[in-house]
Amino acid sequence: MLTSLIALWIAWELKYILFWLYLWQLKEYHFGRFIDHFRTDKGKKLLFSVEQIIKLILFIGLILKPLWAGLILPIIFLIYLFELAVFLKGILSGAVKKPKLTLKTFFLIVISLAVPALFLFYIAKFVDSSQLALLLLFDILTPILISILALLFQPIFVFIRNTTLKRARTHLEKIKSINGLKVIAITGSYGKTSTKEFLSVILAKKFNILETAEHQNSEIGIAKCILNNLKDDHQIFIAEVGAYNKGKVKEVCSMLKPKIGVVTGVNEQHLALFGSMDNLLASEGGGELAEILVQPEIGGTLIVNGENKYCLNLYKKFNGNKKLYSFDNRITDSDIWSDSVSVNKNSISFLALDKHKNLAHFGANILGKHNVQNLLGAILVARELGMTFAEIADACQDITQKVSGMTVEKVVHGINVIDSSYSANPDGVFADLDYLAIYPGKKVVIMPCLIELGNKSSEIHEKIGRKAGHICDMAIITSKDKFKEIEKGFNKTKNYKAKCVLCDKPNEIYSLITTFCKADDAVLLEGRVPAGLINMLKHK
Repeated sequence: MLTSLIALWIAWELKYILFWLYLWQLKEYHFGRFIDHFRTDKGKKLLFSVEQIIKLILFIGLILKPLWAGLILPIIFLIYLFELAVFLKGILSGAVKKPKLTLKTFFLIVISLAVPALFLFYIAKFVDSSQLALLLLFDILTPILISILALLFQPIFVFIRNTTLKRARTHLEKIKSINGLKVIAITGSYGKTSTKEFLSVILAKKFNILETAEHQNSEIGIAKCILNNLKDDHQIFIAEVGAYNKGKVKEVCSMLKPKIGVVTGVNEQHLALFGSMDNLLASEGGGELAEILVQPEIGGTLIVNGENKYCLNLYKKFNGNKKLYSFDNRITDSDIWSDSVSVNKNSISFLALDKHKNLAHFGANILGKHNVQNLLGAILVARELGMTFAEIADACQDITQKVSGMTVEKVVHGINVIDSSYSANPDGVFADLDYLAIYPGKKVVIMPCLIELGNKSSEIHEKIGRKAGHICDMAIITSKDKFKEIEKGFNKTKNYKAKCVLCDKPNEIYSLITTFCKADDAVLLEGRVPAGLINMLKHK
């Protein structure tokens, strides 16, 4: 039986190693993000799963009473058999978590698999009870071992990263010297992806542009985009710049040397990772970008969202060329603002006006009033680059819902599903709930609790609950971490017919929706909802 158990153990280790490497890759090998994951309910379940606790108890039993091996062996065999069945089911359903294959992950997978192979060779000399105990110990310690390997080889990857950044800087400077390439850097806690996508569509009407791809906002992602995709005939390069540490935006922008920098909006998203609001404001809040723009050899222009208090503070402190965009011109002395805003289920339209009394009507097939703000930012950048209002308005006709990151689709039973599952942050949740309010029937929001909000987390989740309680007939929260805070805010609205429930199983959520909603009701999917739910709604 021990031989069969070892075969099952190998299968489990394969799954376990792939999962932990997936998690490290998901957190971008950022130690702070990785550790913060274990403050969440899902993270705690990883550390204290029933199977692992049982294995720990059985390991202790084997150490104290080696003669119990005959009794413990069948129990362990059944546990690994059960885990193999779950693994095979996951493979068939496509639910197995595994890292995206890159040179780095391939190297780590090979090294990680070599360790248990050497371990099996080592324990072959021990008696059966000792082998069983060592197998359990290796299993229990696998997350720590994989984490050590991921961190141990990090200096090698840091060297490769720095070499890549240097090569990208050289290539970028070469293209700039050939054709005067202009670089636009966009950062912020929220709105940066939508603004980048809108700007790319607009500028592509007149210029040969390159933009960073989806999820390509880290320093290495931007560098690879430059090396692999930036050509001699590109006139404009648009880079979305994200960060989880103070100093990262400065590092990227020192390489990019942008002529235009945009800060789309700042909130407490990722506060837990930055450690303080001052660190966040220096990085995603645009402080480091502003430092680069004001350098004499760059002389860049700072463009910020005039509706955001942190952006306004940055604007006031900045001593170089600067511009503001906002919904209207009553609060701030904006360079561009909107009027006559109309928000429909499938589109937005508005007038845009500037200080020189130019105006034009703009319309786009995108969702939500907040996208007026993002579009104004893109319009202002395009104006800085010489495009007329008429040219920009014409280009806006090509902007689609998919580009904006939020789509709406009729699904099972004629229910409207608003898919904003790309990512979630506090301002984004509030904006998406405002859009949901347009729908006349029953309204449901499905979302997880937000992560990485630091000491502001409880306060923000209560505010989200209060907003959802005013708008929604049902809120389905898919993670436990701050459910009580959301429920508390939800119940403060005294909307007694509405309900706030905790549920993380796709089948159960699907049943809740399809029994509660009828044709033309609306369901908002906010943030990372349970895997498979979207597919169930669209294809059942």
